[in-house]
Amino acid sequence: MDYPGEPAGMGALSVRIVIFGGLMTLVAAGLAQAQRAPVGGFGSPPDAMIFYVARGAADACGQGCSEWIAAEGTVQWDTHKRLIAILDRQAGRKLPVVIHSWGESNLNVATRLGRILRDRGVDTTKGSTEAEACNGKTEAECFALKRPGGPLDAKLNLSDARCDLACVLMLVGGVHRSLPPGARMILSGMFIRNRLAPNVSDERREGLTVRFGELFRLYLRDMGVEPELLDIVDRNSESRRQIELPPAEWIRLRIVTASSL
Repeated sequence: MDYPGEPAGMGALSVRIVIFGGLMTLVAAGLAQAQRAPVGGFGSPPDAMIFYVARGAADACGQGCSEWIAAEGTVQWDTHKRLIAILDRQAGRKLPVVIHSWGESNLNVATRLGRILRDRGVDTTKGSTEAEACNGKTEAECFALKRPGGPLDAKLNLSDARCDLACVLMLVGGVHRSLPPGARMILSGMFIRNRLAPNVSDERREGLTVRFGELFRLYLRDMGVEPELLDIVDRNSESRRQIELPPAEWIRLRIVTASSL
């Protein structure tokens, strides 16, 4: 269910944050994408985020950068395991992570991904990776090529780069973090829902809201981001609307680093 007045379909970037009370998880709904084969692991949905190494031309991912890790899909309960696995395979190389997220992402795990990226000293940005091997292939065929983790020859597509809250929470884990020119940061509010039992008591809802708010503020402080970011999300929750945060606010709130200007 979308918020009133929000567009539907591929153009919709409504970010709905859902707290699964029983499993203590947060989920954000974002852009829909075509379904694909399951990533693996019991209960892992087909659109779960995958990670693979991509390589392009000189300076393809920034000055002196020709290889990166593509993060592609929906952040799910087990996504952190796949991130750790691909980082471990890099033998100490600190390849930047390029985020392309969509769907109902688990925000608790998104913060865990951010902490992993910070601990490993990795840089982050937003964009979509276009693997050359996928040219002329179906979605399923393309996914099968990416799933082993690369490396794959590719190029970055930075046009129409839109970053919702799940994207932001991953992004701020980067040591150096940036968004490409023309990027849009879209934030909306959050509400609580239990995936196993649709009815959540007002008392339980209030308690979970306070608890998760504390955890998110701690995470933002640890990442060097102004906790005011969560105040913006809270106001959107009350008004049930989404806003676009302008680039000047990205800097003021320290969502991106000064070097990304």
